[in-house]
Amino acid sequence: MNITGERLLAVEERIVWDSLFDPSVLQQCIPGCESVERAGEACYKAVVVMSIGPVKARFSGSVSIADAQAPARCRLLFEGSGGAAGLAKGSADVALEQADGGTRLTYDAQAQVAGKLAQVGARLIEGVARKLAGEFFDRFEAVVTAR
Repeated sequence: MNITGERLLAVEERIVWDSLFDPSVLQQCIPGCESVERAGEACYKAVVVMSIGPVKARFSGSVSIADAQAPARCRLLFEGSGGAAGLAKGSADVALEQADGGTRLTYDAQAQVAGKLAQVGARLIEGVARKLAGEFFDRFEAVVTAR
């Protein structure tokens, strides 16, 4: 599954960059997020509760930052397990660039699922993933522009 998108945020590039790696901002913005904590220089642990079709699970996972070129781009590597519900893993390339009125954020994410999640159906999973990405960036925009 591949999810791409972009947002124009009315704040400077450095604020967007710093906010992307702030655990308190991430916890506010990730739908269903119970906790986010820093687990190292470039690693975070998170717990998220979500429903995809008939499958509802509490996922524990990690996100690592790779190839960071502050404040312009990075690659996020993520994986999470929801016990019997299955697991998800993937990566996202995130880029920031100055634009008229603020910062343009673009993302290109790839993810794979296994277990009961994979049995739900690719179209349903992709639809939910796009919805969650939209909710995340709506919340993220609200939080960073309020800073």
